[in-house]
Order: sequence, then C-alpha cells, then structure tokens
Amino acid sequence: MEIIELDLGADSYPIYIGHGILVDGELLRSHIRSSQVFIVSNETVGPLYRQRVVDSLAGFQVDSVDLPDGEAFKNLETLNRIFTSLLEKKHNRSSTLIAIGGGVVGDTAGFAAACYQRGIDLIQIPTSLLSQVDASVGGKTAVNHSLGKNMIGAFYQPKCVIVDIETLNTLPRREFVAGLAEVIKHGVIRDLQFFQWLETNLDPVLNLEMDSLSYLVKRNCQIKAEVVCADEKERGIRALLNLGHTFGHAVETAMGYGNWLHGEAVAAGMVMAADLSARMGRLPGQECRRVKNLVAKAGLPVSPPAEIEAPRYQELMQVDKKAVDGTVRFVLLDAIGTASLVDNVDEELLLQTLAAGTALCEV
Repeated sequence: MEIIELDLGADSYPIYIGHGILVDGELLRSHIRSSQVFIVSNETVGPLYRQRVVDSLAGFQVDSVDLPDGEAFKNLETLNRIFTSLLEKKHNRSSTLIAIGGGVVGDTAGFAAACYQRGIDLIQIPTSLLSQVDASVGGKTAVNHSLGKNMIGAFYQPKCVIVDIETLNTLPRREFVAGLAEVIKHGVIRDLQFFQWLETNLDPVLNLEMDSLSYLVKRNCQIKAEVVCADEKERGIRALLNLGHTFGHAVETAMGYGNWLHGEAVAAGMVMAADLSARMGRLPGQECRRVKNLVAKAGLPVSPPAEIEAPRYQELMQVDKKAVDGTVRFVLLDAIGTASLVDNVDEELLLQTLAAGTALCEV
C-alpha cells in the first residue's frame, strides 16, 4: 500500500492507495472517532461495495443511503435526501460520513458532510478513475445548479481517502475512459514526463494492467496533492487544475447534465484550450496536436458538440467560477507541462476556437 500525505496543517490527511484495501477494517476504523457511521453511495455502486465496508465495521451503528446514479442527480434535492436520512437515523455531530462512489457521490456527500450540523467527519472511498485521480483529493465539494455546474459548494477536507484500485474492474468502460481526461490534464498542465509516459503506456492502461494503473493513480494523486498543498482555496495555482473546464462545464450545462460525462466534456474543452493557446501564439502548433492526439488515442472526444453556438458558450462561460468582474479567465498552455491563467483573451481568437469544430489544433 502506498501512502501520500496531504500537508494542510490541522486539516492534513493521508491518501491510501492499494489493492484490496476496501475491506481493511482496521485502516478504516483508525479514522473514525465515534460509534456512528453513515454511508453514502449510489444505486449502482452501493450493491457492489457497501456491504464489504459494513462488514468491516462490526460494532458500529452503520446507516446508509443510496442516491440515484448520474450527474443529473447532483443537485440540492439529492443533497436534502442525505440530510433527511441523517436526521431520521439521529446522527450527531461526531458521526462519520463515508462516501463510496465516483465524483458525483463524493462531491454531493462531501458537501453534505460540510453542512450537516456545521460539519461532520468525512472519509472518501472513490471507486471511479476520475474520482481516484482527481475528485476525491483536495476537498472540493459541490452540487450543480441549472444555470451552472458546481456553483453551490464548499471546500471541506476529508479525514482520509482510501483508493482501492481493484474497484476499477467494475467500472463501466465509458466512465473509465472519461476519467482519463483528468489524467491527461495533469500531465498537460504540470508534468511533461508523465505526459510522455502516457503517450507510451496508454495501451496497458486501457487494458487495465494493474501495475500501470497503480503508477497512474499514484502519480496523479501526487500532482493533485502538490497543487492543493500550495493553494488549498484556489486563489492562485490551483486554478490551473481547471484546464479545459471553462469550455467543458459549458458543454455539460448546455447539453444537460449527464448527456456528456464530465471527463468527455473536459477532454473536448482541453483540446479547445490548446487550440486557443496556439491561436494566441502561446503554444506551438505541434504541441497542440500532441494534446489532441493523446486525447483521441484515449478514446475521448476531441471536439465539442456541433449544436452549441458561440453566443451560448459565451453566456455559460460568464458564470464560470474563475470569472472576475464579468471577465472570463482561461487556463491556457505555454508548453506541455506548463500552464497559465489568462485574462482578457482576444474575442476574435476565442470565436475562431469556438467555430473550429473538428478542425481544432489544425492552426
């Protein structure tokens, strides 16, 4: 088992990465400070893994709720369902909430933990690739609003994150591939060597070879931890983790949550960000094409849906969390492995990117 420490002072916590550690009751109990435990999962993941965790917690009061599965249910109504169940089962402020699932479960359950009785302990057990390499690490929790993705939430750190790589064996193929968008993103913004490793080793990753997956998950958690420790509340460098998200969140909102998976929208958004970077003369054209080629090799979209027109993008990007005083800020690339937060993008160049469609990165 690998352990990565997230150093956040009083809010520091470990990320455990291993095989078969989901049923390590001693590991789990070491981060629980009372006899009350509440498990949040969904209707797909809960039947697969919930009972294993319950069995490892003999002697505890363990209650649970399974949420509907999908991004469409990451909303205030679902959040209230968690609160109602916690209250009905009389959980107090020393209770521990355990989130078992992908990014939707982790984000929603994490926000519930942040709010219930002004904050109860949280343990994240991510079971999707996207949540293992990104969503479960760093304390971002939120639900969606019809006008914008992740616009209602809080920074709230867990007591620990337990990553059992074996759970990826039950992940639907489309969701596994979608998780690779965040993996590629980490290399693109911060680690050229890791990006090059992906160019060479993507086939064993796609074949679910455990040695490759173990390295991939570990390296991504290290990258995420480094950034979060430097900027927990996203006042600077952490915003770079949003490469592709300004475009991608607009795609998710415009298309209806769940029709494009988060990773699929981020993948297309990442290629759009690379294209805009190239049009601005920041990124060499051949590096733009390398980004696009790796995204395509992973089986992810390299262009956004054709039905979203430029005015709709611009409307939705105005409510991006990085926007300041009505100005949209973009994460753009200076080279593979180096990114910057950029204000005042030339509107004509932005419109060219929005209109490029399948010709992205051909500048």
